[in-house]
Amino acid sequence: MLRAQKVYWLAQLGGWTLLSMLLFFAGLNSPRNVVPFEYLLAGIIVFFCSGLLLSHGMRYFFISWGWLNIRLTPLIPRVLLLSLAFAFFMETIDAISNYVITPATPFSLVKFVIEFFLQFIFFLLWNGIYFTFHFFQKSRVQELQNLQLSASQNEIELKNLRSQLNPHFLFNSLNSIRALVDISPPQAKENITTLSNLLRKSLILGKERLVSLKDELDLVNDYLDLEKVRFEERLSIVIEHDKRLDELPVPPFIIQTLVENAFKHGISRLIEGGVITIVSTVNDGLVSISVSNDGKLGQSVDTGIGLANTLRRLELQYGPKANFTLRQEGNKVIACIELKQQKV
Repeated sequence: MLRAQKVYWLAQLGGWTLLSMLLFFAGLNSPRNVVPFEYLLAGIIVFFCSGLLLSHGMRYFFISWGWLNIRLTPLIPRVLLLSLAFAFFMETIDAISNYVITPATPFSLVKFVIEFFLQFIFFLLWNGIYFTFHFFQKSRVQELQNLQLSASQNEIELKNLRSQLNPHFLFNSLNSIRALVDISPPQAKENITTLSNLLRKSLILGKERLVSLKDELDLVNDYLDLEKVRFEERLSIVIEHDKRLDELPVPPFIIQTLVENAFKHGISRLIEGGVITIVSTVNDGLVSISVSNDGKLGQSVDTGIGLANTLRRLELQYGPKANFTLRQEGNKVIACIELKQQKV
């Protein structure tokens, strides 16, 4: 940021100084020049100061009105109109300063129009250079964010695959299935299929940058089905999903991470078990996806690697349009993701 500010002021001072010097020497060497040296110098100083202040003022409007974030098509007419307004204002200042410095010089409308057009060209060039530099900087920042997002996604994918294939998960799942072989062979076969589907979906979804909320919840359902076998009546599952959000794009494994955290830090620590509730809603363009479980946060909240990665991925993927909270409400721990839907 500081480097961009430094480049901006160097370009500002250097550009207007160079242009002022060119106009000054052109005025000195003009065969029709009848203006004394000191008057010409005073006029150039006024030109330099007004040009510097007005161009910086335009930059202020670009930032405060949000023009740096709009597309090129609606940007062009706005920049043209603002350049016309500032060129007229600058030429008016120049005409007034000429009258003050050399009151004997008569006002010329033709001269005013020609110089107004030249000022307009100057401001257009300034705006072109400024927006080109800004878009170049923005593309570099976006490229860096994309690289960070890709690295973070790979990290999440690897972590998810490790958690799906880790000895504890496989041991518990296979033990539960083995216990069902003699008691209920059809259910054992069904759970083997569920485990196979879970591992297959993990491999497929892990390669995607975004997946639909429906696919993410299908993966979570397979995971919960296997855990239901292990916890039996100690586990209750409630899913309230708004079907309008089926095609909502979300980062893969982001809800499963919250569900895993609910088991690890909540249900598994309760002798009597508990309830895991998954709710997805949308209201006025604000999407809310929450995972709640029985338990206590305690005095020290250990978010772990999973939640830390969830926070980072939301930040990189959505920026200020996403929010994540982890809170205690009564005997429930609630992890909630809020997303602002894009307006088409």
